[in-house]
Order: sequence, then C-alpha cells, then structure tokens
Amino acid sequence: MLELFRAEVENQTAILTSGLLELEGGQGAPGQLEILMRAAHSFKGAARIVDLPAAVRVAHAMEDCFALAQQGKLALRQPEIDLLFRGVDLLLQISKYTEANIARWEADHADGIRGFLSSLEVLTPAAETPAPASVVVTAHSEPVAPGNSNKADQAGDLSFPAAVEAGPLDTRPQLVAARQPDAPERVVRLTAENLNRLLGLAGEALVESRWLRPFADSLQRLKRQHTEVSDKLDELRQGSDETHLSGRAAEHLAELAHKMAGCQQFLSDRLRELDLFDRRSAHLSQHMYLEVLRTRLRPFRDGVRHFPRMVRDLAQALGKQVRLEIVGENTQVDRDILERLESPLANLLRNAVDHGCETPEQRQRAGKSPEGRILLEARHSAGMLLVTVTDDGGGVQLERVRERILKQNLASPAVAEQLTEAELLEFLFLPGFTLKDTVTEISGRGVGLDVVQNMVRSVRGNLRLSAQPGRGLRVQLQLPLTLSVLRALLVEVAGEPYAFPLAQITRALRLQREGIETLENRPHFRFDGHQVGLLAAHQVFDCAPPKPPGNDLPVVVLGDRNARYGLVVDRFLGERELVVQPLDGRLGKVKDISAAALMEDGAPVLIVDVDDMVRSIEKLLSEGLLTQVQRGDLELTGRKQKRVLAVDDSLTVRELFRKLLANHGYLADVAVNGMAGWNAVRANHYDLVITDVDMPRLDGIELAALIKKDPQLKSLPVMIVSYKDREEDRLRGLEAGADYYIAKDNLNDETLLQAVVDLIGAPDA
Repeated sequence: MLELFRAEVENQTAILTSGLLELEGGQGAPGQLEILMRAAHSFKGAARIVDLPAAVRVAHAMEDCFALAQQGKLALRQPEIDLLFRGVDLLLQISKYTEANIARWEADHADGIRGFLSSLEVLTPAAETPAPASVVVTAHSEPVAPGNSNKADQAGDLSFPAAVEAGPLDTRPQLVAARQPDAPERVVRLTAENLNRLLGLAGEALVESRWLRPFADSLQRLKRQHTEVSDKLDELRQGSDETHLSGRAAEHLAELAHKMAGCQQFLSDRLRELDLFDRRSAHLSQHMYLEVLRTRLRPFRDGVRHFPRMVRDLAQALGKQVRLEIVGENTQVDRDILERLESPLANLLRNAVDHGCETPEQRQRAGKSPEGRILLEARHSAGMLLVTVTDDGGGVQLERVRERILKQNLASPAVAEQLTEAELLEFLFLPGFTLKDTVTEISGRGVGLDVVQNMVRSVRGNLRLSAQPGRGLRVQLQLPLTLSVLRALLVEVAGEPYAFPLAQITRALRLQREGIETLENRPHFRFDGHQVGLLAAHQVFDCAPPKPPGNDLPVVVLGDRNARYGLVVDRFLGERELVVQPLDGRLGKVKDISAAALMEDGAPVLIVDVDDMVRSIEKLLSEGLLTQVQRGDLELTGRKQKRVLAVDDSLTVRELFRKLLANHGYLADVAVNGMAGWNAVRANHYDLVITDVDMPRLDGIELAALIKKDPQLKSLPVMIVSYKDREEDRLRGLEAGADYYIAKDNLNDETLLQAVVDLIGAPDA
C-alpha cells in the first residue's frame, strides 16, 4: 500500500506544482483551481488509507484553501502560493517515511506542521469542514462538481491512479480508480533488470530470425545446381537416341530424369514455404523487438516535472523573474537516458538562471521584458534525441572568456587573441573553468558544463553550444534514442567489420588523391577550413596492412575542433541499427572498443569507442610511431579504377558480386535494398549499378527509373539481374531505363563480367 501511495504522491504533487506555477504566472485556466482541489482531495484520501494523519491534515487544509479560492473568497497571490508550495514540500517529506518511523518524524516536525496549518487557518477562517469519519473505497464513482469537496469527503471518494501496479503473486486488494475517459492504461511492475533481459532476448530473436535468409539463399544455389543436372540429363537423353543405348539403359535414364524433375518440384515448393516462413518470422521478431523496446521508453515530462519549481525557487532566491517553458513533454525517451539527464539538465538550468538571465531592472534597461524566459525542448530528429536549453539572457561575453583564459594561463596571449568564437566556447567545458569571480551555493566552481559533457559522452552523444551576446545562450544535447540500439556506420578494416556510432563521428567521406597534402612528412587534407591529419585504420587496430588504395579513399573523420583526424578504412559497409551487446566484464576495458553487436547474418561486429580511439591516435603521434608507416601506406600513386554498386537484399548475392568484381580489378560497393542504393548513388560516384528487382522499400525497377530521371545520374549505366526471366519482365526493366537485363538462372561469372565490360569497359580503362 505504501508503494501505491508513493506512486500517487508523485502524480498528485506534480499536478499541484504545475497548477500553482500556472496560477503564479497568471496563466491558470478557469478550471485550474478545480484540478488543484481534486489533487489535494485525492492525496488526502490516499494518505488516510495508509494511515498518515499528518499528510491528511496538510492535504485537507490545502483543499479548503483551493475551495475558498474557487468560490472567490480567497485570492491566491505570491504569499499564498509560497505557503501552498511549502505544503507540497511537507507532503513530499511525509511520503518518504514508512509506518515504522513516521510517528517519530511527525513528533520531530510537529512545530513545522502546526505552523503551516496555522498559517493556512489565517487565510481560510471560513473553512470549517469536518474531516469524514470513515473512508469507503469504491470501484466506480461520479466526478465531483466544483465546490462540492465536502460532499466528496462524506462520500469517501478515493482517486488512486487508474494504473494500479501489482507485483508477482500480489494478493492484496486492488484499488480501482473512478474511470475517466482519458484514464491511463493499467500496468504491471517490472524491474529494470528483467526488462533489460527481455530486451536482450528480443534482440537475439531478431538476429536469429535473419539466419533464415542466408539458408534460403544456399537452397537457391542448390536449386540452380539441380537445374544444371537436369539440363545435362536432357542432353544425355537426346544423345541416347543417336547412340541407340540399350532399352534398359534408356529406361533407367528416363526414370532418373523423372525423379530429378520431382526433386526440383519438391525443392521449389519447400523454398516457397521457407521464404514465406522467413518473411513471417522476420516480421514477427521485428514487431516483438519494437514492442519490448517501447517498454523502455518514458515521456520526457517524467524526468523534468520538478524543474519548473526548481527554476522558480532559484529565481526568487536571486531576486529575478524567470519562467521555464517545456516543449515536447510527450517525447519518448529511453528510461536510462532520462535518468542520466536529470543532473546535467539541472546544471544547465541553474546556469541559465544564475549566469544567463538578468535581474528585472537590467532587462528593462536592455529593452527586454522584466521576466526572463528559459526554453527546455525535447524532440526526435534524424533518429536522435535532441534536448535543447535556451535562455534569453545576456549570453556569453566572449571577451570575458578570453580574459579568464589568460588569467588561468590556459593559453598564451598570442594564441588567445586568435581564438574563434567556437574555440572560445569550448573552454567553458573545461573542469574548473568559470566566468564567476566568487563561489556561491549555486555556481562558481566550474563543474556545471563539465558534468554535462561527461554525461553526453558516456552515452555516445554530442554537445553543441551557440551564443549571441545580449540575446542568450543555446545548449543542445544530441543523444541516442536508446542505449540498447545503436545507429552506426559499418566499415571494413583488414577484412573485419567495425561499427562507428553515428553520433560520435564528424563525417564519412571519400577523399580524392588530389586533395591530400604532405605536411611535416605526414598526409593531411583540408576539411571544414582546417588541416586534418590522415592515417590508416590498420595502424590503430594493429592489424594487417590495407590493400593498395584506389583513386579515392573511404575516410571517417573523428574528434572535435581541437583534435580531429581522418581515419582511412578499407571500405564503407553502410549504415546499420545494431542491438548493443556489452562485452564480458572479465575482459576489462578493451582498447578502442566499447561493446559488440551481431549483424544480419549473425556475424559479430565490434563497436568502436571513438573517444578512446582519439586518445590512442594522439599517443601514437606523440611517440612517433605513425610517421614511417604512413608514408608507405598512404602513397596514392596508381591507376584509376572503375567503381560498381551492387544492390541486392540477399547477403549471398551481394558478397558474390562484390568478391567477383573486386577479384577482377573493380572497386565494388554493396547496398542492402533499393532505398539504400538510391542514397548511395546520390552520395558517391559510380560507373555502374547492378540491381535486383524484388527488394523491400524500393525495388530495382523503381531504382532504375529514379536514376534515369535524375539529371546528374541519367548517364549512369544500370544493369538489372533478376530471377524473373519473362519477356514482360525484361520489357518492364528496359522501359524503366535499364541498360542491361540478365536472368539470374542463366548467370555465371563470365556472363556477368562480360556484361560489365560491355557497359563500362575494363576496370582501369
């Protein structure tokens, strides 16, 4: 019962706090007092059920106060609202104690409770409502009309949350709330550990379901082999008529051909069944995983509901007028990220109130409203969670930052004078760096933004700061939607896949040979107006040297403005959503690696710890271990190779095409479906696209049509390779703009390579 009561406390105190803040700001709706009265009444009934008489008295006094205000007999101004907030604090304190020690707590704080009740009695002399003698818990009750709180007391109404939590084998009586039209769904209690295990199993089921596709592809190869054997038997039968085999041999040959045809038909039927089962299994596993994943999500408001009160109290203590607005309260956030956000957001909001917002007099002199405004916003964008804190205060004075840099000997005068705005703002994140001359209980120690940055990095996110002197400061946290699923760029290094979290890389690009310069015997290239050092990934991972590079290099740009590097990988494998699997704790910290995951075919992939990798690069540079290796590895002499993109939803077919083309001198990339192929051809230069027809999201015919309609891509040759060999299928593909159409059943290495040569010539021509 106490657990249920504490859930009720969290809900009702949030309603009381938000309602009082709206009344204080003069924005309360006409029905706001009714909502506040009902919240206090519900709190009182719940406190009586769990036998907390002090909470009953406090809530009842607050309810009477709201009832009088609703009747127009009491005006709720600043002193009254301050007193009611004191009552909310008392209710929160009482709710934290159990039956064993609540009596002692009440005795220790009896004077405080009596003082609060006495203060309210001064405000509400007309409130003489007797407390009800008993409470009746009803399963169904009508809403109480405004002004009928006494009647509600006598009826014994109890408004517990409609979502009643029940643990395993819970035999206690359940309290059911009055059914409202917008009542929340019922829920059950589930520990975070159980939920994480359930999510892990759902992720494993999703990965396991993807093993069927490679198996089905192998059976397709078996079917093609059957077809080849059947063709040979037909040739043998035709030859038997000319060589006049004995009757028994011809009979055996005919029987063998008949059985082979039966095997082919049986295999075709089983393949269709397997394909149907594969689709259903993949869809069900994906749906189950997404449903389990949703259980980890909570609305953003659950983690920020106490911030408006915090900002209000802090502003009053500093003699300021500040209003906090929250946008995106219903934005869904992973519960782990939401918990980690509490401390960083509290630091940002305190900084905004203390450092950013001015006093009313200062704001009026600057032509602003006396009341400062802080905006806390949460939204989803491009698969990421964006949390932004913006204030309309005085902003960051860049010259003041420059002075503090010099005062703390963080840079020489010559260097400090040349620092840009972005570089100056980076100093705000340093531990111990502050613009305050004095230390107060609120700020001045230089740990606020440092805490924020550490949290963001711990969840593989980014932090951006932008300031306009006189207009305020904007801090944006770019975070993953969930810690259990990672959006990553997959690359290949020495034949092994590695995953770089998208939120932690600056850019992925293809670098032309002409754009590489040599500075101090090391390769560099220009990026975003700066020189960026270039090194091969195999040096960092300490693996086999890469193959000789082609005309352009796949490069992953890592680091920030202060330390940025271009990491040359063997090739890009595309973007993926990976289910993060933590490494065994017995391994300790694996250098440059943070976790692992499984790809569609079940193959493992290591997830790169980008911050650790940047530190490893800096260590290698400081020890002079990269210079001699780089000059040979990144020598960019050689011939220009043709690049081909293979688009197919079959892993087997993609790898077959890639290896075949690579072994004959072409540079080969792959895409997992038509949409991925369309994104690839718009982002990179290709000499040829080879595509399947039947693919999810965007089929090969549609892909060919998009390419041919694009003014910049219409000259790009497109080859369709499909199992569909009917004349109407060929005509449909050619009408869409395809330059070549080959049936997979008749496809072999020589046929494909000859078609490629016919379209784009030799690999280095």
